[in-house]
Amino acid sequence: MIQVKNLTKLYGSHIAVDDISFKVKKGHIYGLLGPNGAGKSTTMNMITGYISPTIGSITINGHDLGTKTLEAKKCIGYLPENPPLYQDMYVKEYLEFVAKLKKTDKSKRNEEITDIMKKTGLTDVSGRLIKNLSKGYKQRVGIAQALLGDPEIVILDEPTVGLDPEQIIEIRSLIKSLKKKHTVILSSHILSEISAVCDDVLMIAHGKVVAMDTTENILKMNKGGQQITITVKGQASKAEEVLKKLKCLDSYKLVSEKNGQATFELEAKDSKKDVREEISFALSDARILIIEMNVSKASLEDVYLDLLQESREAEETELEECDAKESVPGEETEVKESEESKNDDDASEDDKENNETEGEE
Repeated sequence: MIQVKNLTKLYGSHIAVDDISFKVKKGHIYGLLGPNGAGKSTTMNMITGYISPTIGSITINGHDLGTKTLEAKKCIGYLPENPPLYQDMYVKEYLEFVAKLKKTDKSKRNEEITDIMKKTGLTDVSGRLIKNLSKGYKQRVGIAQALLGDPEIVILDEPTVGLDPEQIIEIRSLIKSLKKKHTVILSSHILSEISAVCDDVLMIAHGKVVAMDTTENILKMNKGGQQITITVKGQASKAEEVLKKLKCLDSYKLVSEKNGQATFELEAKDSKKDVREEISFALSDARILIIEMNVSKASLEDVYLDLLQESREAEETELEECDAKESVPGEETEVKESEESKNDDDASEDDKENNETEGEE
């Protein structure tokens, strides 16, 4: 659907996007993540054709965005962070206006608008002025205009920003339904939203892609071990004797001991391996009854923060190496200048000796 190759965007000497490449498959919902200034919006603006890359190419459905711009743009529906709405228009009137701009089929235009209003929950407000709508309904109108023309790709930039919890749930449900007919790229700062809605995650930091995989595989990248909370019957000291011998555990901590029960927090060495069976058998062999065992899975936020930290460390290392390389030529110059100075002194001594010799003669 979308192929991005060696995409770079420069603003003067500032590198907003730094040589990124990735592919977007058909029928998936992609989550675009990154801190402020990471290059998310710049990347989305380049994919939509709003701005041009400094270097690199973008192919949409086989159409090169640089040479076949119109054909490529027809494949995309775009909702910016601030929806481009004309506040003094009625909802249906606005959608008719957008449909004309997109040059949709006249014979099917009314049917398409009616269908999209139904899909986005706008039928009951079709005759209302946009300026009188709530924030949630305005977002729906923004999504509706992006869907006009039946584009294969729908790009949504912060679609739930400023919405209340009920509206967020409604918009999320709407976005999930879109993947039946569309490929969706969703940019959001709300990590729980990406985790709940998206099939794949693309993380950008400092203008570079730091991770791209399915949401499930991204969650497995958590560096921390598996977190387990366990409650056993009996004395804590007896359970501790068993837990400290388990090689699958990185650490354990007694949380509470009361009413003949002890609760521990355990951390497994391997975040990908299920160690519950090993723990259960070890405690059973010691005739210790397990009352409760819970495993807390890594969140997208944990992985996100780990990857950002790695990116910062890599960037700092790269800067240090650059500084070190730049300092070497300076040292060589000093040595060279010192040698030249010495040579000048030697030459002066030779001239002095030659002058004295000539004087004697």
